[in-house]
Amino acid sequence: MSKPISSHLANGNKISLAGFTPQHFRWEQRGAVGLVTLNRPERKNPLTFDSYAELRDLFRNLSYVDEIKAIVVQGAGENFCSGGDVHEIIGPLTQMSMPDLLAFTRMTGDLVKAMRACPQPVFAAIDGACAGAGAIMAMASDLRVATARSKTAFLFTRVGLAGCDMGACAILPRIVGQGRASDLLYSGRSLGGEEGLQWGFHNRLVEPDDLLEHTLAWAAEIATGPSFGHAMTKRMLHQEWSMGVDEAIEAEAQAQAICMMTQDFHRAYHAFVAKQRPVFEGD
Repeated sequence: MSKPISSHLANGNKISLAGFTPQHFRWEQRGAVGLVTLNRPERKNPLTFDSYAELRDLFRNLSYVDEIKAIVVQGAGENFCSGGDVHEIIGPLTQMSMPDLLAFTRMTGDLVKAMRACPQPVFAAIDGACAGAGAIMAMASDLRVATARSKTAFLFTRVGLAGCDMGACAILPRIVGQGRASDLLYSGRSLGGEEGLQWGFHNRLVEPDDLLEHTLAWAAEIATGPSFGHAMTKRMLHQEWSMGVDEAIEAEAQAQAICMMTQDFHRAYHAFVAKQRPVFEGD
């Protein structure tokens, strides 16, 4: 039996992940970094109705978790995620009514919303197949580390659908540009590791054997930073997509003034004066 996220709230709206054991993916806490492993390697880690929902709920609840400062998402074996399971999702979808189909597509979109809304930076460790909903999860992450053999494909048109799935037409152009996003979303072709690095989809490219440890180390490095400040950076990166320049400058002025009220800001100043490295605590 899986153990769900604790419903115990401390100080009004805090959740503990102590003992959290999800049913449809693996979860580990390594220091301040949470590690999500999509764990169906024999099928290249496809998603199911249940894993979509459980992942959505995890990312939603991370907004109330203090002890986790960064998240790494990986796939078991030599693949990230092959997308929605053909037999457990695609087949049943062909038999559903329009209201049920819309409920499903809204639920999958809620996973992306939850990944973008959680305050922790999300790192995707991408190897092998990264297709369909897997490519969307990689896209929705904040930072992506990949291997040269990785193949990322937004292959929705290959199955007779539109490329506009789970926010792809909004988010992907902001990562790689409108023309390159159009190439991927119309064709459904695979984006290799080297090309992905050149296009800016991947932030770093490493050897397969180094992928997880490199990504965890990078996440742990970010996790030592000012987590309140990181959460504000993530929120501004997301919100300012739809703002004009003047509106964005005002929003950042307000955000930075709020950050200047944190103890981490004061810790950084006092550490600088003492010629020491600040130790941030997220308050």
